Amino acid sequence: MEKDHILIVDDDKDIVNLLKDILEDEGYKTDHCYNGKDALYKINNNKYDLIILDVMLPDIDGFELCRKVRDKVTIPIIFLTAKSKNLDKVIGLEIGGDDYITKPFDDSEIVARVKAHLRREKRNKISVEIQNNNVIEYGDLVLNKNSYEVSLGETKIELSTREFQILLFLAENSNRVLSREQIYNGVWGHEDYGDINTVTVHIKKLREKLDKEDKYIKTVWGVGYKFIGERKNE
Repeated sequence: MEKDHILIVDDDKDIVNLLKDILEDEGYKTDHCYNGKDALYKINNNKYDLIILDVMLPDIDGFELCRKVRDKVTIPIIFLTAKSKNLDKVIGLEIGGDDYITKPFDDSEIVARVKAHLRREKRNKISVEIQNNNVIEYGDLVLNKNSYEVSLGETKIELSTREFQILLFLAENSNRVLSREQIYNGVWGHEDYGDINTVTVHIKKLREKLDKEDKYIKTVWGVGYKFIGERKNE
């Protein structure tokens, strides 16, 4: 599973190292820099899922940096500062920040805030994909037709391209019994190589990866296979 990537921007190396230890212990991938100039370069040249941004930087304050990057990224930005004035908090949120944590901070609070914003961001992305009809959902099973990604609940399932295509074909014909021939023709098309026995092999692999209890893919003996489920986002 790909780790969420977090950029830490703070001129205090002790704070940076502390945040790196906290977040990496939680399984996140981190990157860091100590000034606004380097932060701008990294944001322009890398993909991050969240930014933790100190307000008091040596070359540019965090509020100004936030203004500069908000046109480029929509990911969550959590301000980190020793200041505790309500006015500063209001300014930070009004210019595009998503949250505000004051130093000294509690380790568990940082982790909780980061997790909450990343969850919210993922839900927002899924909602946009659903609106664009690129994501289909059947219960806890989510298929992204653009990225060929599959998740079951909170778990991302790694499928081969062909396994994904078979699962998608079954799902888009949910509650219909499909023969191996129909599945083979629907997925492989008019390719000359291969035979229908490969359908059985791929479906066995699919079950091992995401459906060990046969919740979604049912065998109809002597006929073929049927995907069970009602699409949530039709």
